[in-house]
Amino acid sequence: MRAVPTEAIPLPPPRHVAIIMDGNGRWAKTRGLPRVAGHQRGADAVRSTVIACRELGIAYLTLYAFSSENWKRPPAEVDDLMGLLRLYLRRELAELHRNGVRVKVIGERQRLAGDITALIEEAEGRTHANLGLTLVIALNYGSHDEIVAACKRIAERVEAGGLSAAQVDETLFAGHLQTVGIPDPDLVIRTSGEQRLSNFLLWQAAYAELCFIDTLWPDFSKQHLVDAIHEFHRRERRFGASSG
Repeated sequence: MRAVPTEAIPLPPPRHVAIIMDGNGRWAKTRGLPRVAGHQRGADAVRSTVIACRELGIAYLTLYAFSSENWKRPPAEVDDLMGLLRLYLRRELAELHRNGVRVKVIGERQRLAGDITALIEEAEGRTHANLGLTLVIALNYGSHDEIVAACKRIAERVEAGGLSAAQVDETLFAGHLQTVGIPDPDLVIRTSGEQRLSNFLLWQAAYAELCFIDTLWPDFSKQHLVDAIHEFHRRERRFGASSG
């Protein structure tokens, strides 16, 4: 991907950028540091990326913070990640609110500690009327679980007689997902060189442009974001239609 000067970013930017933040552990390993050090630097990259999105005029930013599969990691690492989440929500909420950022969290909350759930509710409640960037944090999120849960809720409505099978279409289905009210991502970025979606926004990203970059997440900068957006603008988005 060719580097482009920040001031030369094409306009308008994509409305919704989603990022799979990958590479914290490898960043730490290459420096002989514990994995938690990589996660700490990754939290700094989150902060700078939120600022960059605001500056570039991006309306929605979704960050894959913790997948439903991440519980399989060593308990100590999970504890470190949850501790960083607590710290981020406590430390950043006032600044996010002051800058007009609206916070929304998707994912299943039942398995999260009570104090984390309370912090999420505080963040969402305090910022719900903000009109700037919407920051969506995918926490204990898995797209398969989300889709299955939506199917169950629709089936229950059909079974109860409040909905017919003939009424079920893409719009109705999307209305039962956790991202209801959020536009589908235009651009999905994954750092660290891996080239897969890892159960992230599988329904919503059906027509997103995918950008895989080798940079590890702790080293992700505004310049990397600008380069990805430049690549996005170089592509022809046809949504299934033939090329002109």
